[in-house]
Amino acid sequence: MTTISLEKETNSWESQAARFDLAAKKLNLDEGLWKILRYPTREIIVHIPVAMDDGRLEVFTGFRVQHSIARGPSKGGIRYTPDLTLDEVRALASWMTWKCAVVNIPFGGAKGGVICDPHKLSMGELERITRRYTAELIEFIGPEKDVPAPDVNTNEQIMAWMMDTYSMHMRQTVTAVVTGKPLNMGGSRGRREATGRGLMVVCDEALKKLGLNREETRVIVQGFGNVGSNAARLMHEQGYKIIGIAEIDGGLYNKNGIDLDALSEHRQRNGTIHGFPGAEAHDPADLLITDCDVLIPAATENVITTQNAYKVQARILCEGANGPTTAAADDILAEKKVFVLPDILANAGGVTASYFEWVQDRQGYFWKESVVIEQLEHIMRSSFEDVVRYAETHNVNNRIAAYMLAIDRVAFTIRQRGIYA
Repeated sequence: MTTISLEKETNSWESQAARFDLAAKKLNLDEGLWKILRYPTREIIVHIPVAMDDGRLEVFTGFRVQHSIARGPSKGGIRYTPDLTLDEVRALASWMTWKCAVVNIPFGGAKGGVICDPHKLSMGELERITRRYTAELIEFIGPEKDVPAPDVNTNEQIMAWMMDTYSMHMRQTVTAVVTGKPLNMGGSRGRREATGRGLMVVCDEALKKLGLNREETRVIVQGFGNVGSNAARLMHEQGYKIIGIAEIDGGLYNKNGIDLDALSEHRQRNGTIHGFPGAEAHDPADLLITDCDVLIPAATENVITTQNAYKVQARILCEGANGPTTAAADDILAEKKVFVLPDILANAGGVTASYFEWVQDRQGYFWKESVVIEQLEHIMRSSFEDVVRYAETHNVNNRIAAYMLAIDRVAFTIRQRGIYA
C-alpha cells in the first residue's frame, strides 16, 4: 500500500464520507437530502491571541464545526491536540450527528478544538486559551444552539472555564451551555463513567446475541484514559476477564486476567501502568491482534487499518474511540465475521449522559446516580436492538445499519420541517 493511499485511508473525513455515501445509497436517499447531510451546516475557524507565562504573545488556531441542528441543538466535544485538523473536526461533528440519532436523543452534531499541546502549557495558559476560544464562539454556542463537552485532553476544569466565560458574557449563570462540568457546578452524577458503562452494556447485549457468557469472555482494551479505564473496571467488576491493556508507550498482558483494582492502585501510586507486577509488558500494537473475545479500541482514530485488520483475532470489536477503524478495514473485518459494535452506537453512552446533564441543568433538578445509570442502560440496550434489527432487515453489517438508521431519522425530520427559503 502506498503512502498516499494510506494517508487517504486514515483521513477521518474521507472515512466518514465513505460510510455515509454507502448508507445513503442503500436508503435510496433523495439527492437533495444527500447533499444537505453530507456536509456541515457551519464551520468556524478562529485565531486567538494568548499571553504566555513568559510574556510572549502566541496565536492559537481553533475550530468549531456544527454539522446539523435539524433534531435540536448541536452537541459535541472540545479537544486540545497539536495535530488537530479541520477535516478531523468535520468528521467528528458528522459522527456526533449520527451518534445522537442512533440513540434517539434530541441533538445534532458538532465538534471543536484548539491546535495546542496541553502537556506543554501551564494551567494559566490553558485557562487563557479556553476563555478566549469560548469568547470567540459566544454567538454560536448556547443551551439552545450548540452545547460543548470534554474530549481528548480536556476535562471538567476546562468545561468550568467555558461555562464561566459564557456566563460572564450573558451576565447570568448559564450551566446548560456545556456538559461534563464538575458536580457542584451543574454536572451530572454518572457522567464520568458513562461512555465506559455504555461500552459494557452493548458488550453484554452482543454476548447474549452470540451465546457467550461474561466469565469466559477475554477482553483487551486499547487506551487507558477515561473511556478505557472505566470500561475495563466496570467489565472486570461484572466478571469479564481483562487480559490486556495497551497504552501508547507500552502494554500489559496476562492470559489469566489482570486485577484491575491492583492496577488502578499501581497507576495512582506511580503515575503509569508500566512496571505493574501482575502482568507482563507487551507491545501495544501486538495487543490489537492478540487472541481475545472482545477488543475495545478506546484511544484514537485509525488504529485498525488494512495493515492489521486481517490479523485481528477478536470475535467482537467494540469501538470506544471515535473512528478507530478505517472504512477500508471494514470489509476485511466483515469477511472475518467480526461482530462490530460501531463507534456511533458503542460509545454513545457519553453523549447520552451529557443529554441527561443538559436536561437536569435546564430543570434545575438533579437525579440520583441510580436513575442516570438506569436511563443510560435502557437507551443503550434499545439502541443496540434497533441497530441489530436494522442490520438483519436490510442485510448489511452493524456499522452501515447504524448509519442507515441515523440518516433515516435525521432525513425524516428535515423532510417534516421543510427547507426555509
